[in-house]
Amino acid sequence: MDKLKQLETFVAVATKGSLTAAAHAEGVAPAIIGRRIDALEARLGVKLLLRTTRRISLTDEGSAFLEDCQRLLAELQNAEASVSAGGVKASGHLRITAPAGFGRRHIAPLIPGFLDQHPEVSLSLDLTDRLVDLVNEGYDCAVRVGDLADSSLVSLRLADNRRVCVAAPSYLQRHGTPATPSDLARHQCLAYSSVSSQPRGWMFQAEGEILHVRVAGRMDCTDGAVLHQWCLEGRGIAWRSLWEVGASLEQGKLVALLEDFAAPPNGIFAVFTQRKHQPLRLRLWLDYLKHHFTQPQRAPV
Repeated sequence: MDKLKQLETFVAVATKGSLTAAAHAEGVAPAIIGRRIDALEARLGVKLLLRTTRRISLTDEGSAFLEDCQRLLAELQNAEASVSAGGVKASGHLRITAPAGFGRRHIAPLIPGFLDQHPEVSLSLDLTDRLVDLVNEGYDCAVRVGDLADSSLVSLRLADNRRVCVAAPSYLQRHGTPATPSDLARHQCLAYSSVSSQPRGWMFQAEGEILHVRVAGRMDCTDGAVLHQWCLEGRGIAWRSLWEVGASLEQGKLVALLEDFAAPPNGIFAVFTQRKHQPLRLRLWLDYLKHHFTQPQRAPV
């Protein structure tokens, strides 16, 4: 019996949780799957799966063997892809997540070009401002903007993220222009109201020291695009990323404020799980992102 087929069958049963599910995915009878597992266990001389009428679970040896099998099969897939016709050839499905506003403007437009280069890859993009758990929710990669929390994830810095205070000329004509961060206390500030966002207030820098300024106003929102629109309408001052308001600044629809107090930029990152052997499709996606964001004319503004 084909040893590779035994390994593939073992991985399928272990990940799908049953002989029937593995058989259905391959289009064969469950008895065939069972015979392959029996032959593999007999060849190795060890029990890999505990089978009952209701469920299948891995033994300790099975758990360790599963990790090795997944690594070996991934390496084999990558080795075959690297010598296939036309050079490196990726396949399979990618699950990507990104913040809603940034993802809509700067990630979604990249995907058609990436898929054109790799026609055997498919991709799902989840745009959400929620902090996605990559491991438990089954995502391959997340694009994140801002400071990263300590975690077991690996990060790849794609670009700087500079934030700027902005207001419409109409607002400044009515209410004046703040000269220092402390002047914001006398202004209508349009704050992002997510519990996880800006917990210490808007950030500035003065004489080498970082300042966190608590702001207040009659309007706040959990959607950055709404804050941007309110700001354009002259409803108040906003603290937004340059990638979001850069075009409005260039067009004169908004004015940058307190630039002498601008804090150092944080980053825009691609984050992914710490795996020694990444699927080829993920490696190529990360390379594609890095290449895009390192092009000067394509910096996120």
